[in-house]
Amino acid sequence: MDVRVVTHLDPETEDRWRALLAREGHLLQHPAWAALKAAFGWRPAWVLVEEGREMRGGAQVLLRPLPGGFTFAYVPRGPVLAAPDPEVWRAVLAGLDEVAHRQRAIFLRLEPDWVDAFDRRVLLEGAGFRPTPYTIQPRSTIHVDLTLPEEAILARMKAKWRYNIRLAARKGVTVREATADEVSIFIDLLQETARRDRFAIHTPRYYRLAWETLTAAGIGTLLLAWYEDVPLAGLFVGACGHTAIYLYGASGNRERRRMPNHRLQWEAMRWAKARGCTVYDLWGIPDEVGEAPEKWANRTPERTDGMWGVFRFKQGFGGRIVRYIGAWDRVYKPALY
Repeated sequence: MDVRVVTHLDPETEDRWRALLAREGHLLQHPAWAALKAAFGWRPAWVLVEEGREMRGGAQVLLRPLPGGFTFAYVPRGPVLAAPDPEVWRAVLAGLDEVAHRQRAIFLRLEPDWVDAFDRRVLLEGAGFRPTPYTIQPRSTIHVDLTLPEEAILARMKAKWRYNIRLAARKGVTVREATADEVSIFIDLLQETARRDRFAIHTPRYYRLAWETLTAAGIGTLLLAWYEDVPLAGLFVGACGHTAIYLYGASGNRERRRMPNHRLQWEAMRWAKARGCTVYDLWGIPDEVGEAPEKWANRTPERTDGMWGVFRFKQGFGGRIVRYIGAWDRVYKPALY
């Protein structure tokens, strides 16, 4: 079994890495995601564990420069393992250590694509990782099962959500994939949403590059909801392997009674299902919900502020509450950490 650390993927290696991701991986481990982040100050590196021509596992590492010539090393939703093989895990760790030492990393942060479980915690602790509350990706989320027929997916939703999806169609809301010229429409809607709901967003350049990068790689699309010639809302969805993710959403202040957001989510699910995805990840709810999923499975929160309003909306689509294992740090320079 060979371990390679590279800062560039040649075409043949990238094809094999993508093939592994198609079976086991996450969107945030895709080279297109690394290319997007590289435009905003991150440097990518890859740990590749190979046996002959077979890619057995690895990790896409994002490196952020820090003062003094040091770096922060980060593996979002990784590593990627073809099977829970201890030998592959040890090989990936050796490669991650090599990256960290080469790049003078103060510490390495993993946020694995693993559901929180005792055996996974033992695995990380045994490798010298420590849990940290400073997560970057959402720790708790809702997964919608796309393996079911469309009518069965709809049947699992709250009745009001099914009604609103169909109401939007009856009230003339149409949804289609955006063109390059229409990305600016989404950005305008997003800025309007941020002002209304008081949350922070990236720069317009970030969303345009996200669209260019992910759509060029064939792993993302931007859906826009229209009423006649008026854009009402937008949704950016990405897909890798078995999972599609609701990345970014926006809605204007016009014609909101036509329920464009419900229709957008449904069309994003249909887009993902047509690609062969089995899970639609609604990407982020309050972690308090994930800590006690049985409490919230059939309970609507009274709060509507912040992420609680987001949870009320996402909860209606009938998915399963999921809590990931969170963020774990491997420290190389304790005094600086």
